[in-house]
Amino acid sequence: MSIHKKKVPKKPLRVDFVISVDRCMMSNHHGKEFIGFMATGPAIGVPEKVWRWIACPDMRVDEHGRPWQAPYGLRKIEAALQDAGFNAHVIDPDYVAYYVTHGAKALMIGHHDYFAFGPPSNEWWMVSGKEPINRKSFIEFISIPEIWKAKREHGLRIVAGGPAVWQWEVWKEALERWPIDTLIDGEAEKVVVKVAEKILNGEELPKKIVVPPKESPRIEEIPLIKAPSVNGLVEIMRGCPRGCKFCSVTLRPLRFIPLDRIEAEIRLNLENGTGGFLFHSEDVLLYGADVVKPREEPLIKLHRLAARYLEKYEAGFGWGHASLAAVKYAQEHGRIVSKITELVLDSDVRKILGVEVGLETGSVRLAKKIMPAKAAPYPAEKWPEVVEDAFAIMADNNIIPAATFILGLPGETEDDVYETIEVIERLRPYPSLIVPMFFVPMGMLRNLEGFKRDYIRDYHIDAMKVAADHTIYWARHIISKGYLDKPQHAPLRAALKLFLWYAEKKIRKSYEYYRELFSAPRAETKIAAIEA
Repeated sequence: MSIHKKKVPKKPLRVDFVISVDRCMMSNHHGKEFIGFMATGPAIGVPEKVWRWIACPDMRVDEHGRPWQAPYGLRKIEAALQDAGFNAHVIDPDYVAYYVTHGAKALMIGHHDYFAFGPPSNEWWMVSGKEPINRKSFIEFISIPEIWKAKREHGLRIVAGGPAVWQWEVWKEALERWPIDTLIDGEAEKVVVKVAEKILNGEELPKKIVVPPKESPRIEEIPLIKAPSVNGLVEIMRGCPRGCKFCSVTLRPLRFIPLDRIEAEIRLNLENGTGGFLFHSEDVLLYGADVVKPREEPLIKLHRLAARYLEKYEAGFGWGHASLAAVKYAQEHGRIVSKITELVLDSDVRKILGVEVGLETGSVRLAKKIMPAKAAPYPAEKWPEVVEDAFAIMADNNIIPAATFILGLPGETEDDVYETIEVIERLRPYPSLIVPMFFVPMGMLRNLEGFKRDYIRDYHIDAMKVAADHTIYWARHIISKGYLDKPQHAPLRAALKLFLWYAEKKIRKSYEYYRELFSAPRAETKIAAIEA
């Protein structure tokens, strides 16, 4: 079953560079960013068609076949090409077949998880044995026959980039099945213009372009988006100073986006009806920080700016990511977290503030080895305490975190996993979602072996069950109280409650089965590379 249709725009444009991606990415997930994560798993408890409607409903398009909202990264590429004078537009996947067969010179795609090899997709795939929806969706998209007809008959070039571009090389069969022309690894706003020039001049393209951190675009070289991003996402900074070994973002230079540029993108989104906006960075509370110490002045200025537009448009608001150490430090040094929520939350439109956080592990031993600065400015030995204190602070301030932790980190032992379980159990009083992920080799650990199904043991299952129990318990409350409590959300709320009922029932039945299935002696993993 494919969800990618073949439509003809009412008023076709001339488009030389089609920028697009599959439906799981080209969706605003009913205006609720967290719901999009459901696309990283297989359909559970409901027909796949219903699951796709919940996770990634169709996007509204204009008469030219351009989506109302689009992934932020694609919007940046669109803006870079348009600023350089190229005929480039983000096109809804339903209209890609038309445009690639009507004069397009190139198809440019970007994705967070092309083939579901990244977290948490790979975990759901391993445990369930079923392909995640996002993988199916992208394969349907890249297999559109018209794309390959245009490549054969008219020389259409295909360029792929984004944070998951590595997956094209990990799965060797991918480039054989879908022989795209160029991979771009890294921040692409500058190099994509050079690639476009080569395409229009009929020049040969390199098979791969790597943009090293030192060549990342400066602030003035990052274009402002020209059309709305998914759920009004606005980038406030790039890079992260914490240096966690499993993360690729930490390899990029740290840059703070000036307030006037942030305001321009907030205004553009709200004026085009997104109904809200989301501050995105790897750690929102480090905006304008003294390295890893949040500073009140830049954060309050940033959120006063947000508050003006939230009040004017009665808009929704959220954060992309925040670190637990920054939450704790910011509150302990001037009640900064409370001051921010007093600015951006109210009792009607914005009852809660959602954010993603990284719990990663409850093991002090692993924390010191793999993410020694994750707890900074607190010592790594205090990491479990930092986690619980931050959750308590967020609960007191109506912030709902969606936390992730990693199973199968290099060098992990059974004791490490049970220490993580102990931390999760201590978080039970705090409204939150907690999601396990399996280790995927990225960042400084990219040359190691990833976690595999054969490595799953009963203590991993224990950790997943504790997280699932916690998440199902709190998800019921979150769905009804502040997140999906509007009348228009009634069908979606009902579907999600049905899913939670089924998931709880399924987990209870399958728990012992999986414990027995994964209780054999553990296979060896490659851990020596990080021992130093």
